[in-house]
Amino acid sequence: MSVPAIGRARTAHAYVHDSAIIRLLIPATPRSHETMPGNDSAAAKRARLPQRGPKLPRFIVIEGPLRVGKTTLARILAERLHARRIYDCEDNPFLAEFYKAKPGSALRAQMYFLIERQKRLREALAVEAPGPILSDFLMEKDRIFANLNLDDAELKLYERYYEALTAGLPAPDLIIYLQAKPEVLRARIAKKASRDESHIAPEYIEEVARAYEHFFFRYAASDLLVINTSDIDFVERSDDLQILLRRLQEPVKGTQYFLPLGASE
Repeated sequence: MSVPAIGRARTAHAYVHDSAIIRLLIPATPRSHETMPGNDSAAAKRARLPQRGPKLPRFIVIEGPLRVGKTTLARILAERLHARRIYDCEDNPFLAEFYKAKPGSALRAQMYFLIERQKRLREALAVEAPGPILSDFLMEKDRIFANLNLDDAELKLYERYYEALTAGLPAPDLIIYLQAKPEVLRARIAKKASRDESHIAPEYIEEVARAYEHFFFRYAASDLLVINTSDIDFVERSDDLQILLRRLQEPVKGTQYFLPLGASE
């Protein structure tokens, strides 16, 4: 499918929170589990993390392109932190038409995502409950894809709604950005793609990966840990998961990078 050129990057600049991932991975004192049903995973049960200090950031986000491992890592951390999850929208009724490049489908799909994502964030953040919130997506993700997929006229209309609907949403305390080389993403999509994902062009996967890198290169609104997952597969290999979790026990301030080599086979 034909993909319009990436529009200008838009980044937020705000106070950089003083947080440390080492404080995220604290087994809490016994209490009721706050994650949604169905979150028990064998990978999470294999992970063993040491006890640390008591303070947790309230709002944590995991981001990255398709099939980079966001959902798996979000599930594991949510179980460990007893965090409430904010799930990304996966039931967009216009997405199948978009993947088939039907005229007008990009704007319909993007507007649906925009409305649904801001609604999920506002509802979750409005609840005063103990423990952190862990989101599968960053609100600015919506704008990344809008710049990729919409033409100039559509983007102008979209921006008006974006500014109105996202006004007042806070920046996360911490973002964990998972990245991988386009060829790695293509291989993972080919292995596990849904019926709709099978229509994704290889060029589009590369455009998405490049757009994420461009956005986070300039991002400064939250503490940010960039993890390159090209040489590890923590979804399939327990040893690689342990490498990742060990890094998540170390402090993070500002923007930091982690390039794991993977466990030996």
